[in-house]
Order: sequence, then C-alpha cells, then structure tokens
Amino acid sequence: MDLDALRFANFKLLDDAVEDWGHIVSNLKDLAEDAEKGLHQAANKADWAGENSQVTKEFIGKTAGEFQDAHTQAQTIHNILSDTAGELKSYQKQLAGAIERGLKKNLTVMDTGKGTFTVTMNVHPDRAASGYTPPEHDEHDVTALRDEVEKILRNATESDNSAKTVLTALVDQTQYGFSDANYKDRDSADAAIKEADKLAALAKKDPEKLTPAEFDKLNAGLKKYAADPLFAERFATDLGPKKTLEFWAGINDPHKAAELGQARVDQYDDLQRNLGLTLATASQSDSTAMTEWKGKMIALGDQPVGGQTGPMGFQVMSNLMRAGDYDDQFLKSYGTALMATERKLTGNGEHANMAWQHMGVDPWLNRMGDDSGDDPLTGYLKALSASPDAATDFLNEEYLPKGGDHKEAVSNFSYLFEDREWPKETDLKGNDIHPGQNNLAMAIEAATTGHPAGELPTADTPAHNDQQAKLMASVVASISDDPDRLTKNGYMSDSIGQMASEYLPDINRATTDVKPDPDSADWKQIENLFPVAGSSAQMDHADVSRFLIAVGQNPEGYSAVEVGQKNYMANLMDYHMNPDLPEDQRYGQSMENTIKEISRRSAEVGGCLAIGRQEAVLGPAKEADEAYNHAVSQWQNAASGIVGTGIGVGTSFIASPIAGAAVGGVAGTVSGAVLGELFNGVEGSNLEDKGLTSAELWEDSRERNIALAQKAATEAAKAHHSPYAGQVGEWARYGTQDGFNDASTDGRRMADDLQTEIS
Repeated sequence: MDLDALRFANFKLLDDAVEDWGHIVSNLKDLAEDAEKGLHQAANKADWAGENSQVTKEFIGKTAGEFQDAHTQAQTIHNILSDTAGELKSYQKQLAGAIERGLKKNLTVMDTGKGTFTVTMNVHPDRAASGYTPPEHDEHDVTALRDEVEKILRNATESDNSAKTVLTALVDQTQYGFSDANYKDRDSADAAIKEADKLAALAKKDPEKLTPAEFDKLNAGLKKYAADPLFAERFATDLGPKKTLEFWAGINDPHKAAELGQARVDQYDDLQRNLGLTLATASQSDSTAMTEWKGKMIALGDQPVGGQTGPMGFQVMSNLMRAGDYDDQFLKSYGTALMATERKLTGNGEHANMAWQHMGVDPWLNRMGDDSGDDPLTGYLKALSASPDAATDFLNEEYLPKGGDHKEAVSNFSYLFEDREWPKETDLKGNDIHPGQNNLAMAIEAATTGHPAGELPTADTPAHNDQQAKLMASVVASISDDPDRLTKNGYMSDSIGQMASEYLPDINRATTDVKPDPDSADWKQIENLFPVAGSSAQMDHADVSRFLIAVGQNPEGYSAVEVGQKNYMANLMDYHMNPDLPEDQRYGQSMENTIKEISRRSAEVGGCLAIGRQEAVLGPAKEADEAYNHAVSQWQNAASGIVGTGIGVGTSFIASPIAGAAVGGVAGTVSGAVLGELFNGVEGSNLEDKGLTSAELWEDSRERNIALAQKAATEAAKAHHSPYAGQVGEWARYGTQDGFNDASTDGRRMADDLQTEIS
C-alpha cells in the first residue's frame, strides 16, 4: 500500500458501504423470518398432491433457505467490511501520529511510489530560516521512524489484502444463490484461509518425511476446520486432487511411512474421517478452482496412485468418502466413471471379486472399519447413503444397456443387488464381513426414501418422486423373486425395513388387488382409502407378500414395519373417521366397510410379518424371539417424538390439511394409544418361552393384531365423537381376521421357501 494512499484516504465510500450492508442485513433478517414462517412452515402444513408435492413444496423449502443464506452472507460481508474500515482508519491515525512525531525531530516521510517511501531531513540547518534552529536527530531516530511507518503500511496492506481474499473466496463459494459460510469478523475468516495454506503444505510433504508432530497438527487442524467452507475449499485446492490421493495412499503404505505408521496408526481413523469431512465440505463449493478439482479427481480415478503398482485413484478417494455430505453432482459424475471402470476391469461385472480383492501386499486404505478399502464401491456407497438425490440417480442409472443377452437394460441397482460377485472381506478375527453390501442397503434406503440412511422422515422430507417409487418397486420385486437376497443377508434388513415402513400406503394399496388406472372408479377409491402425496410405487400383491415375509425374518426389519404399520393404521382410522374430511377425499363405502378394509389390509401386512418372525424363530436360523421384542421396544423413544406424523410413513401419508392439522392433535392421541399398547405388550409376547406350536404362535399373533386394531378404531371413534363408537371394535376384529386369513394364503404360496407350517 502506498504511503499517500493511506495518509490521504477518504473513507466515506467505505463507511457508506458498511452502512448500506447494515441495512441489507436488517432487511434480509426480516425477509428470512417471513420466508420461514410465511413460506416454509406454511408449505409444510399445506395440501400438496401430484407434482406439487414433489416439486413445489421442496422448491419453497429451498427458497426459504436461500433467504436465510442471503442473510448469513450479508451479515458476514458486513462484518468483514466493518472490521476492515475500522482497522484502516486506525492505521491512518497511527501513520499521521508517526509523521507528526517525526516532524518534531526534523524528519519527514515522503512517498516514492509502488509501496516505497523515504525518511529524510525536513529542514537542513544550512537552509533554515534566520533565527530558527531545526530540532536535532540521530541515525537511530531515522531508523525508528522508518520501521514504524513500514510496520503501519505492512499491517494496512495485510488488512486490505485479507479483506479482498476473504470476500472473493466467500462470493466464489456459490455460482448461483448465496453461501451459508458464517464468520463473526474478517480475522476469523482470514485465519481459516491461512490455516488451510499451512495444513495443505504439510499434506504435500513426502509421507516418509511427515513427523508425528506434523501429523498431529494436520489432524487437529482438519478436525477444527472440517465444516468451515472457506478453509475446506482452500485446503482442497491448495493440495490438489493428485496430492490428495498421494497423501492418503502414502501414509498408509508401510514402505513409505513406516515410522509415522508405528507412531500414529491408531489415529489414522480420525485423520481419515477429518480429511473426508473436509473434502466433503469443499465439494459443495462452486468456485472455479474447486470445479476443476472435482473434474481432475474423477479423471484420476482409473489411474494408479504413487507409481504403476499403486492403488487406483477410485480406491483411494472412495475411502475418503465414508464421512461427510459430498456434492450431489460430483457424486453422480464420480459414480458414472467408477462404474465404467468396474465394467472394464471386471468383464461387465463377472469378476469383481477378483478385480478389487485385497492381497497381502496391498496397503490398508480404510481405517474407519474392518474392511481393507480395496473395493471402491464400499466407500462410494457409504457416501451415497448421506446423499439421497445422488443415490436415486446412481441406482437407477444403466449399468449394462439393452442388447446382447439383455432384453432390458440392467440398472446399477440390479447389478449390485442381484448379480455382482463382491470381493471377500474378513475382520481381524478372520470372520467374513459384508461392508459393501451393507453400504449398498443404506444407499438404497436413501435413494428410495429421500432422506439420509439411518434417519427418519421429517416435515421437510419431500414426497416420493417417480424415480424413488420405481426403485422401491424394483427392490420389492427383486426380493420377491429371490427372498435369499435379503434373508441370507440379514444385515441389510434394517435399511430394507425402514424403506418398507415409508412405503406403507403403497404396500397397502397393492394388497387390494385393484389395478392402478387413473380412469378407474375403483382405483380412485383405493387412492382415497390410502392417500399418497407424490408418486406411488406400483407393486404386485404377491411380490409384496413375499417381500414382507422375507423382511419379517429379521428383528430389525420386522420392527420397523410392525411399528410403522400399527401407527399408520391408527392414522388411517383417525383420518377416515374425521367428520371434517372433504367428501371428495372420502372412501366411497360405509364407515363399517372402511374400518373393515383398513383393518384387513393392516392385518395382512402384520400377518406376513408374523410368518417371517415365526420362520426365523422356529426355522433353521433359530433367531431368538427376545431379539424381536427388543427391536420393537427400541422404537419406543423414537415413536414418542413423532407420533401423529405417521412414524415410518412420513410425508407420503400427510396428503390433506385434515391430516396435516392432526399432527399435534387427535392423531397423536390415537397413535399414542395404539403404540403404547404395542410397546406394553412386547414383554409378554416372547413366543419361545411359551413352547407353542407354529399354529399356536400364529393364533397368538392374530389375537395381538386384533387387539391393536380394535384399540385404533375405538380411540379414533372416541376422539371424533363417532356414533359408531360401540361398533367399530367388532368391525376391526372382523377385518383383522380376514387379513390374517389373507396372509395365511400368502404364506402358503411361499411354502417351498419356508420351513415352518403356516396355519
């Protein structure tokens, strides 16, 4: 910074900018609050159907979020400008003071351009006016003044440059819209960027030269700043994609980093997590540098890292994807390229177990679990489990096109779920483990439900769209075609069960055997009986039955659907007994037939689950029945927080203002009563301890389902002061009995697949 530029600077324009941004912050705060209350919250309570439920509602939610991001970004810009203005004014004042003190010693400071200046004598004694004796000074005074002015200019330059760097980085974060990066002042944002530069320099070092102390500094820094957008983008782009891969592969290579490994290998899992989280945050940036980073990383996927014998880029990067929320478009492009490499190396998938099989000489690329990390799909699928949109896109994408031996195109889902020969993995005890398939199940869960795996739907979860529903139908059909795909891979059941619990309206519709036809009056009645906001998964009745029986053979899968279905039944009873329900949304039958039909369809679902449970407890697997009770009871805490929204059903049930308004009211009362009885009855339903026959076990399940259906019907009738309060219990009993008879018929169709007798 030139001396005169600071000395004579007029800060009015900067002050005006600070003031203007202050007004913008205040106005955007009001707009953000209005958008949240007037748009977002209102949208969650509105009556959505069809395309509106899939597009408009989600768009409104994102728009409201943009207002909040705009306020956040404006606040950060205001903070940075305000800090910079205050500092520059302070440096201007310091400069004026230094120059004034210099004049008292007959020294003047002159700007010589391009950031340079001189300190010279102000008035030479020989040229002093008559009678005037200039103040004396020595060489120390000259040096001191020079150093003081130099420091002031250096600090002012740093203040000005850091503000420019931070503001540019902030604006570059998003190509469209606003960034949610939030900094209380310029110094904190600047510190993040500088720390990124320092840590990237450490990660660029040769692995064998990285000391344990430097490892600790890098690990601690990444942990602290992993969620910081400016830090993450700067770190990733400073390091670059090639060096990122070489760093992680290098420190895991015992030949390159033996000393570091001996000292810090027990902390490699933390570093893998922190590095992955940082890169995930960075991937959300739309800066030019980060866009290039993502493209180059994908291009390096099929190239060896660190020499021709090193692991492939996909193998290394996929292990860094096990933590964090990566950018959807990056994941989609990465997945397409990864599957192209899979086809090339495995002969269209026939030898995946050989192409990615861990060999004794291979470095251990994964430190966050028991698997080696050699199979790149394992880590990639874990990333998809946190990114629903990318997961839906990837799993529906073609793996093999139509032609040759394939009458239809083979999707990534079909290939991975049905055909792929997965590389063998074992834990440290030599036991077989299946991390890739387990992560696949979680990715499918995210892809079909629209929310990250392991979470429950919220009011913001969009209704199912066509692609999600299509994939869910494929899952049901695939498991029906070969139940062993699930029953012999029980670790998938928690995800599959959760998916099923969120498609209960679709499942109940399928059990009616009414063919989906928009021109059919019968189908219109089924749509009213089991309302769905969004796209409905078109499933075959027999497929649904076989699917549910397979899900029921695992405690976690069973419990998710069992609890969800009982709560869904309670919601439906409340919904259809509500006298305020508009006529065009009513099931066109008497209340008696309505209650019987709801009970019957719910009982068929419950009966199929009961067959699966019976098969697991009494069949060859000998699953402990106590595990079922425990799994059901585990839902109690979750259910208590979301009763009334359709636990495990989410937004697909909330299809009208009536249902939406009921979330905090009557529906909560009805659902709470039903689930309370379900949970209270868990302890007394240990089937093993009773020593019953399969027929007696079937009867025990039927009686418990009857009791719960009667509870739902009578509580709903009481809540709405229904004139049928004295009759609904019997209607529910009749319907449940019919439903269990239907399930029994379903079970007999699967007789060849089952070991136990179906009543």
